Amino acid sequence: MRNWALLIVAAVFEVCWVIGLNQASTVLEWGGTGVAIVVSFILLLQATKQLPVATAYAVFVGLGTVGSVAVDTLVLGQALPAAKLVFIITLLIGVVGLKMVTKESDTEGVS
Repeated sequence: MRNWALLIVAAVFEVCWVIGLNQASTVLEWGGTGVAIVVSFILLLQATKQLPVATAYAVFVGLGTVGSVAVDTLVLGQALPAAKLVFIITLLIGVVGLKMVTKESDTEGVS
């Protein structure tokens, strides 16, 4: 379960740097964006030590995408058309499905 938590935190940092790439305008903001990039990938790499890389990366990117759209819509006031919402829900179903069918014990002994 720890590795899934790392992956979720990595996705949160991914959302931070994606938004930062779009919104940063000062040296401090760009520095924070850079730190978020490094932290997100370090946590992703940690999680893939026990989780299958393909599954972990798909979940990482999926959660990052959903999080970025959520921040764009809820914080930055971007429109959320119905078609976009349908695809985001489909993506979330896929991410949850990957989590449900992947067990950390399936990858024990993988280095």
